Amino acid sequence: MLPVTTCLWFNTEGEEAATFYVSLVPNSRITKVTHYTVETPSPNPVGSVLTVDFELNGQRFQALNGGPEFPFTEAASLVLACDDQEEADRLWETLGTGGEFGPCGWLKDRFGLSWQIYPSELDELFEDPDPQRAAAAMRTMLSQSRIDVSEIKSAMEAAVRT
Repeated sequence: MLPVTTCLWFNTEGEEAATFYVSLVPNSRITKVTHYTVETPSPNPVGSVLTVDFELNGQRFQALNGGPEFPFTEAASLVLACDDQEEADRLWETLGTGGEFGPCGWLKDRFGLSWQIYPSELDELFEDPDPQRAAAAMRTMLSQSRIDVSEIKSAMEAAVRT
């Protein structure tokens, strides 16, 4: 069996989105582009891009230009746990530009696709053995838009002192 691939339905901008995504995430590439060869129920004409197969850090995706019938919702999102705060901040700003920034590290990019962007260190903070510190980490994260680990750590330290 071949690996499972996530298909992302775009109107017409699948190739633009895939090119943008692979430019941001290390170890990423476009692997294949196909074109419409016959008329279909899609409003996209013969000769236009049908699919773009791509990888983000080795994870396979396919962008499908299927028309406007099925827009993205927050019910599905891509999660990027970043190596550090600097990488998370860069991706947060770049992916969110032209889109919509949300709470708790969520954003919609300019294509309407939802992402969760955060420094991977956040997972460890939520699992702190001290329940007061772990709760302070969660409360602080819930108050943030862009995840800021240093602010979360400060709140955790303050929780111990009180």
